[in-house]
Amino acid sequence: MAKIHFIDHTGEKRTIEVENGATVMEAAIRNAIPGIEAECGGACACATCHVYVDEAWREKVGSPTPMEEDMLDFGFDVRPNSRLSCQIKVSDDLDGLVVSTPERQA
Repeated sequence: MAKIHFIDHTGEKRTIEVENGATVMEAAIRNAIPGIEAECGGACACATCHVYVDEAWREKVGSPTPMEEDMLDFGFDVRPNSRLSCQIKVSDDLDGLVVSTPERQA
């Protein structure tokens, strides 16, 4: 299990425990985290689970795949630390991960 910290665009923080193997998006949906819409259900076919990975975690989380980068082109206010939360698999290595949601999803 890992604790994931979600910060919304207003600065409100929510922390949830997530089982290994789940995606950050799945955990967000199960726990009603605001700002994650996940319209495609995790198929990497939209950008409605877009998050910003805290700079301290970027290397550990890794870079987006080319397919994910293509989907991020449709995101709102995409930044260098943008990722689709459906593509981030939770493991013990991500215990303490901090992600922020954009003001709105695309």
